[in-house]
Amino acid sequence: MDSKIQQLTEAIYNEGVQKARQEADAILKEANEKAARIEQDARKAADNLLNEARAKSDELKRHVDSEIKMTVNQAVSSVRQEITTLVSMNVIQPPVREIFSDKEYIQKLVLEVVKGWLSKESFDLSVILPESGREQMETFFRNNLATELNKGLEVSFSQHVKSGFRIGPADGSYLISFTDEDFTNFLKAYLRPKTSQLLFGEAK
Repeated sequence: MDSKIQQLTEAIYNEGVQKARQEADAILKEANEKAARIEQDARKAADNLLNEARAKSDELKRHVDSEIKMTVNQAVSSVRQEITTLVSMNVIQPPVREIFSDKEYIQKLVLEVVKGWLSKESFDLSVILPESGREQMETFFRNNLATELNKGLEVSFSQHVKSGFRIGPADGSYLISFTDEDFTNFLKAYLRPKTSQLLFGEAK
């Protein structure tokens, strides 16, 4: 009787141990599978983050390269313009200054412009000259444009006019300027494309 009880007890024990082992193996297997899935998901997430970081890095590099290229092109263009302006001014300024320092030439120019204007327009005309040459130009106008002065031609002098002269209707509605700066700017605008083409092989 005791032997049977012992056998039954051992059988129950062995069955319980086996069942416990099976449950433990199942739990371990499930845990391993979960761990494998977690590891796989983590690797996928890491790969996604790495790919996203690489894509952003490539985009940033392209943007930086584009900005650098644009900045370099702007710098080169700016330097070319400065060189072109410098060369143009070195060519233009000396002869223009020489012309506008020639008092007799300026007097003849004023005379021609005034007579040409008055031949087509009224005598309601104003001429503004440099204050620095007042005495000489007053004498010139009295000797050469006395008739025009008597008919209403106005002549004035200004500290703001450093060379040449300005001319326009006496009401001041507009003025046409004939100064060394005006001629220099005009010639600079005209010569700049040709100078740029000569220096760099292309028009600007």
